[in-house]
Amino acid sequence: MEATEPQPGGNPLAAEWERIELLAWCLAESRGGRDVPPDSLDRLRGLQARVEEIRCNGTPWSVVRDAGLGPLAYDVLACAVAPEAEPRLGWVFQNLQAGIPQPYPTAALIQDLLALEGSAAGELYAAIADGAPLRRHALIELEGDGPYQPIRPAAGLAARLLGRPEPDLALPGATRIRMTADWDDLVLPADAVAGLGEFLLWVRHRHTVVGEWGGRPAGAPVALFSGPSGTGKTFAAVVIATDLAWPLYRVDLGRLVSKYIGETEKNLNRLFDRAHGQPVVLQFDEADALFGRRGEVTEARDRYANMEVSHLLARVESHEGPCILTTNMRDNLDPAFARRFQVVVDFPRPDVEARCRLWERLLPPRAPREPDVQPDALGRAVNLTGGGILNVALHAAYLAAGAGEPIRLSHVALAAWRELRKEGREVSLTELGPLAGHLPEGTPC
Repeated sequence: MEATEPQPGGNPLAAEWERIELLAWCLAESRGGRDVPPDSLDRLRGLQARVEEIRCNGTPWSVVRDAGLGPLAYDVLACAVAPEAEPRLGWVFQNLQAGIPQPYPTAALIQDLLALEGSAAGELYAAIADGAPLRRHALIELEGDGPYQPIRPAAGLAARLLGRPEPDLALPGATRIRMTADWDDLVLPADAVAGLGEFLLWVRHRHTVVGEWGGRPAGAPVALFSGPSGTGKTFAAVVIATDLAWPLYRVDLGRLVSKYIGETEKNLNRLFDRAHGQPVVLQFDEADALFGRRGEVTEARDRYANMEVSHLLARVESHEGPCILTTNMRDNLDPAFARRFQVVVDFPRPDVEARCRLWERLLPPRAPREPDVQPDALGRAVNLTGGGILNVALHAAYLAAGAGEPIRLSHVALAAWRELRKEGREVSLTELGPLAGHLPEGTPC
């Protein structure tokens, strides 16, 4: 089929795709033994000037500006993104690289598109080599280093460049937490809130401190959130992710740890390789169990377990994205790992004032309730964590909805009694405070 010269388009990166399509058209003409018309070469030069301006000042490319890419690396990245930005270019690439069942360009095709010879061709392969900015910042993906390996853009990169919704990352052993929360939603001591803000500084100003000021790279900023269950550690991670406008993924290491020697390391490598360079927040729960004190080696399995922990520590430390570890038992953490935290935030049980604020926020705002169901009184009545107050508030609301009546103190008292008994210990009525007198008759006490 004879090549048809492309026509101009209209989007923020239109010049990029027009230039690539025109380069592909010129290559097809050349392969067919036809001369490229002078007006097409003039148009190509004009597009080249527009592309250079967009790369220096255009908003779309700002998402990769910190990578310090040179002109050739930008060309590679534009070619890799092109099939996802303009699907017709994927078909064009396939027509130009027979036998490659991929819409993404190979290094050999890019070399032909840009008419690179000699040292310029060597610069192309240096630009896609392991350790070069494109690979170091995880902007492209290759399965090998040969000239005929398709060069793909990193997952989600095209969406960020084009302003499209980003698909979920398929992170092994991790689940995305689909919540959003603002700083005003936090009910924490001022020092804890300050610590969260300082953790964000490590994420946001890495380029300034390391890139511009010459600070020593410290790997991923790693935060430890320490405190009893239900004190808001995960909720604080949600606030961090919301502020960054990045997705939050909770890592379940139970799905990654294998009884087969060597498999755990492979699983961890897949997780961190997939997350590398991506704008995501990783949260590891129950760090005391996972990063606890490494025990004495008494048998072969102990030695490999310690090796797995060491491998995990190394990968967390070398990862460039934010990691948040949560623990209920900070004292159980291995001191060798504790030194690697950039920020440690303590989450205490809420005091009376904090409990009153939590009741105010967590009782369903549009639910009808009796006048004596007052957040201040409830906060003083029962010593619950934020997670416990949320459970009680919702349970009381469901009891009221089921009875077809407003939320009453009897609903709150029963819900609080149920919550306290979840801990599997003996519960005294005195723990309910004034609510004890509102327990419905027949409640098993």
